[in-house]
Amino acid sequence: MKKVYANADEALDGILQDGMLVAAGGFGLCGIPELLLEAIKKSGAKDLTFASNNAGVDDFGIGILLQTRQVKKMISSYVGENAEFMRQYLSGELELEFTPQGTLAERMRAAGAGIPGFYTKTGVGTVIAEGKEHKDFNGETYILEEGIFADLSIIKAWKADDTGNLIFRKTARNFNVPAATCGKICVAEVEEIVPRGELDPDAIHLPGIYVNRIIQGNHEKRIEQRTIRTREEA
Repeated sequence: MKKVYANADEALDGILQDGMLVAAGGFGLCGIPELLLEAIKKSGAKDLTFASNNAGVDDFGIGILLQTRQVKKMISSYVGENAEFMRQYLSGELELEFTPQGTLAERMRAAGAGIPGFYTKTGVGTVIAEGKEHKDFNGETYILEEGIFADLSIIKAWKADDTGNLIFRKTARNFNVPAATCGKICVAEVEEIVPRGELDPDAIHLPGIYVNRIIQGNHEKRIEQRTIRTREEA
């Protein structure tokens, strides 16, 4: 089965539709599927729900889709660094489902494992727990969190082979792996596609069984908050 596509537009062709739930990998601006997000912007798909740790910044990452009003709802744990996100949320234009960072990762991972829900102590006694089922185990109260079953997963990896086996680098591994597993279709963008058999099996972070389509591209690799010192100060 063909998995390698020429570009992001081709890789998403026939998949995108209005109202989709999209799980997006990345952490801050590290490991975000920037080429696929740009292709979603170009497609004009709207009323989208994104499950992602954050929404990038105003002009990069999911932030570009907020600018074009293509996002209806965010399921996120961190919403800083994005003035447009804050403006839309405070004005009631954007729905927001706050989810603690570890809970968000586990909601994705659970769905990828076919687990519809799980109990956690995180958020008990806070607004996170409002409206959720509570249950006691061994004298401790837990809340029920549901798995995130996405229509589409978009992720970014470092290396891939043509079967979709993926290797991530450092922080990019945080949310990309669980995000990849919870979607009905997973599209990955990578920095390099190598011949089959070149990747060390022990180094593969995500097996190709989870990946449906792959593209290779050039990436901007922005730094979210750049802090530098002069040589004299250093």
